[in-house]
Formats: sequence, structure tokens, C-alpha cells
Amino acid sequence: MEPLLPRSAEAELAAVRMRRAELRETLSVLEHTLAAPASGREVVWGEAVHDALITVVGDFGAHVEITEGPGGLHQTILSADLRLANAVQALADEHGLIADQLAVLVADSEPPVIPADVDNLRERGVRLLAELLRHRQRGADLVYEAFQTDIGGVD
Repeated sequence: MEPLLPRSAEAELAAVRMRRAELRETLSVLEHTLAAPASGREVVWGEAVHDALITVVGDFGAHVEITEGPGGLHQTILSADLRLANAVQALADEHGLIADQLAVLVADSEPPVIPADVDNLRERGVRLLAELLRHRQRGADLVYEAFQTDIGGVD
């Protein structure tokens, strides 16, 4: 049985779980889009990748807002356990780095994508996916450390 959480944490964790599931689904769409065949259909592939990246930007922005925004999860964690301040700051710092990577990929995938762009975009997209998955895991680990509750590794 999981320990009882402070009321403020319960609401925050429910919202985080919902956003987490949405972001996971969006990342799955991006993964499938990146893995789709591009040969002979680079323009269509590039448009699909661009659209998927735009969706990731929106969902990632919502994730940042729910964690860093006023009354967000990071504030709740810090009010529960100040010793986690460095881990909270590290995750917040990652938000900026990931947002920058997303912005560059969105710009670089602006249609039309030409054959010479495909391998580079695919490689960078896959690296970004890996970074986002590691970020999600570090966030789940932090929540577990703060509240001894699992927010879900598999969505």
C-alpha cells in the first residue's frame, strides 16, 4: 500500500499522470513517424515528422507548465522535501535544453524535406526521443523519492 500523500500532492500527481500519458502517446507517434519509410516520399515523410514534432512541442510545453508553473509539481516536491532541490533544478534545466532541441528540429523539418535531410532529421529525432524518455524516467524517480509513489513507467 502506498503512503498517504499531502492533498496538494494528490492533485498535482493526478495532473502529472494525465500529462505523462498524453506525452507518451505523442512520443510514440513521433517514433512511428520517424521510423516510417522515407525513400521516394521525403516530402510526405517530412510533413508528417514536422506535424508530429509540433504536437510534441505542445505536449512538452504543457508538461513544463504543470511541473514548473505556479503551484506546480516542482513546488509541491520542494515543499515536501528541500533536499531534492538539486534534482528539481536539474529537471528544470533539462526542460530548457529539450525545448531548444525541439525548436531546432521543428525549424529544420519545415517543408519541404529533401532526400539529403532525411537521415539527419531521423537521427536527431531519435536522439531527442531518447532524451525525452530519460527525462521522463528521472521525473518519475524524483516523484518516487519525494512521495514514495509511482506515477507510472508504462503508460
